Amino acid sequence: MAQLSRLNKFVIGGAAIGGILLSRMLIKAITKYNLKDKVVLITGGSRGLGIVMARQLAEKGAKVVVCARDEEELSAAAHELSTITQNYLAIPCDITDKEQIRTMMDETESIMGPVDVLINNAGIIQVGPMETMTEQDFENAMKVHFWGPFYVMKEVLPGMKKRKGGRVVNIVSIGGKVSFPHLLPYNASKYALAGLSEGMTAELKKDKIKITTVYPGLMRTGSPRNIDVKGRHEEEYAWFKISDSLPVVSMSAEKAASQIIKALENGDSSLTLSFPAKLAEAIHGIAPSLTISAFEAVNRLLPGTRGASKKSKKGYESDSRLSQSVLTRKTEKAEIENNELP
Repeated sequence: MAQLSRLNKFVIGGAAIGGILLSRMLIKAITKYNLKDKVVLITGGSRGLGIVMARQLAEKGAKVVVCARDEEELSAAAHELSTITQNYLAIPCDITDKEQIRTMMDETESIMGPVDVLINNAGIIQVGPMETMTEQDFENAMKVHFWGPFYVMKEVLPGMKKRKGGRVVNIVSIGGKVSFPHLLPYNASKYALAGLSEGMTAELKKDKIKITTVYPGLMRTGSPRNIDVKGRHEEEYAWFKISDSLPVVSMSAEKAASQIIKALENGDSSLTLSFPAKLAEAIHGIAPSLTISAFEAVNRLLPGTRGASKKSKKGYESDSRLSQSVLTRKTEKAEIENNELP
């Protein structure tokens, strides 16, 4: 009789949990944000993760606007989007320039309409030991990763507030939670964006504007060839490109984009991508001294400062046998697929 009673409790408990999970699924399905005919602006949308998200959003029926500094890259992105949808726009814009942002917004609104969704994706990466980094490197990173998103949000938020609704997705990085060595300007600026984004999430809820802060780990976007490398160039580029290519450590850009768009549709406030990134986030949250100690050990394995140069070279200028080996094939495939090549 006692066993039957325990069984009944187990069944009732299981049914209750199942009911809760089903209710949550139904609520998500009902409240899911419909992207069809929504105007979505993607900064840094001409290549890498930006163009992958643009493709997927266009396939969902969104009106896609991509902006970037490089007009040739934009032209290639526009050509690709034209094969998916007629509702696209590609606008040259440097998001560190407020006047260029205003011009872009005027053109977007006159052709497409007001922006319903903003995805702050534009980014730069500087790789090398701290001794090779200058104040200008930190300023450049802050301009692109903090001030740029801030300026663009400042332009779109008044309209969203007036319409009582809108979505913003800020692509941060796991580097905005856990600071990996040889990426200091990148990490510092991403921490700043994370703080801005999470604070805005709380303050804009009253206006029915949802902010999603995304913390990707390593992604196979094909972008390493366009990073800025300092120090012992070939060695620095090799470790970065290989890390970016490893199948277990890194995530495909397509999978990352799909999960980001799903979080946007669900109105999730935060998203961390890839198991290694989630693990690093969890360990750092519980025992930050442990992750710092681990990174101290990692730093000893990274290229040293002897013979290190403060001169900046692009990734493709820092190639070597190791960075062009079988270990980096996945990244090189992504370069071709995601408009990273000239």
